[in-house]
Amino acid sequence: MRILLVEDEVDAARMLAKGLAEQSFAVDVAADGEEAIYKAGINDYDLIILDVLLPIHDGFTVCRTLRADGFGIPILMLTARDAVRFRVIGLDCGADDYLVKPFDFNELLARIRALLRRGPALTPEIIHVADLEISTGEHKVRRRGKSIMLTAKEYALLEYLARRSGQVVSRMEISEHVWNEEYDPFSNLIEVYIQRLRQKIDKNDHFRLIHTRRSEGYQLSAEKEPAHA
Repeated sequence: MRILLVEDEVDAARMLAKGLAEQSFAVDVAADGEEAIYKAGINDYDLIILDVLLPIHDGFTVCRTLRADGFGIPILMLTARDAVRFRVIGLDCGADDYLVKPFDFNELLARIRALLRRGPALTPEIIHVADLEISTGEHKVRRRGKSIMLTAKEYALLEYLARRSGQVVSRMEISEHVWNEEYDPFSNLIEVYIQRLRQKIDKNDHFRLIHTRRSEGYQLSAEKEPAHA
């Protein structure tokens, strides 16, 4: 899942981006309100983490602008201001949640997961696709009860496909939600990671869950397709 982190403090932004990347999120960073509005307009984000005190446009202005422009992206606001009136302003601007600095990183992750579960439709914390089980809270994957070890990026790709189980997902959609703005569209990274997932998810099982739909993309589906096909 891809996040836009809007934070003007360089060290804080670097630490947060690093921590989120370790939790399988693709992260882009904006250092001011103007850059945040621009990046939100050209990229397809799953969530925005938005600091209130920003150069050019503050977080409240950014939030109002995005909502006025029709963006339904979940927005989690961060601020050092803990007065109730500031939380009220943030929520009235269209923010979905509000977290006061300093905060525990695990609480931030829990709030992110809660916002992402809502999405267009409520997503369960544990996703089942046939005999595959994905725990989005613990980032644990099992098939027929057997644990499968994945890297952060492998997990991110699998969770994205699982959240759209049964749907064909294009390479463009995968690149926009699983990789950040540094992704090279001419690379074969997606194919490489799909193959890695197949080796771990499907290789030793009796039917495949990960399907290639020629000229369309990829699909994680409970529809049985023999492993030898």
